[in-house]
Amino acid sequence: MKHCPDCSVDIEGEWTSCPLCGAPLSGTSTPSPLPAIPLSFSRRRVFRVLFFISLAVILASFLAQLLLSHGSRGIGTLRSVWLGVSAMWLVVMMAFRKRRNIAKGTVYLVVLISLVCVYWDYLTGWHRWSVTYAVPAVCTFSIIALMIATWAMHVEVDEHVVYSGLTVLFGLVPIVFVIFKWVTTPLPSAGCVLLSVIALLYLQATKWPDVRHELGKRLHL
Repeated sequence: MKHCPDCSVDIEGEWTSCPLCGAPLSGTSTPSPLPAIPLSFSRRRVFRVLFFISLAVILASFLAQLLLSHGSRGIGTLRSVWLGVSAMWLVVMMAFRKRRNIAKGTVYLVVLISLVCVYWDYLTGWHRWSVTYAVPAVCTFSIIALMIATWAMHVEVDEHVVYSGLTVLFGLVPIVFVIFKWVTTPLPSAGCVLLSVIALLYLQATKWPDVRHELGKRLHL
C-alpha cells in the first residue's frame, strides 16, 4: 500500500500522487477498492454515427454549392461547414473524455471559435462571412453534438435541463445577427434556429416528466 508522507495516510489503488495534497507517494500500489464501472454506451457506435453524419453533411454541402454557388463565396461557405463539423467532433469527444462540465466546455469552445472567426473576418476586411456562415454553423453543429451526447450517454435530469438551456442559447445567437442586419443572407441563421427548436422539442419529449419535476424543484413551484 502506498503512503503519503505529508498527510501521513495510507492510500489504496494505483495513485502516483496523493489525492489530498498532490505529494508523491512512497511504497507499492495495491488494487483499487473501487469497482470498475463500464461505460453505459458504446463509443464505437457513437463515433460510427458521428462519422456518417459528418460525411453526409460535407457531401451535401459540396452538392449544394456545386448546384447553387460558385467562386470564392462558395468556398467560404464550405469552410464554414467543415468548421461546424470539427466543432461537433470536439464537443462529442470532450463529452466522452470529461463526462462532467460538458456544458461549460461547450460554451467555451463555441465562444472561442466564434471570436476567432469574427476577428479573422475583421482583419480581412469584414465581409461578414463569420456572422453569416461560421458562427451559425458552429452553433448548429454544437446543438447536434449535444443531442448525440444526450442520446448516447443517458445523462441525468439536471444535465438534461442544462443542455436544453444551451440549445435555446445557441439558437438565439443567430437571431441577434439577423435582427441587427449583420448577415448577407439569413438562411444559415434560420437553419440554426429551426434545428434549435427541433432539438429542444426532442430533449423535452424524451424526459418531459422528469424535466418538469426538476424545474419545479429549482423554481420552487
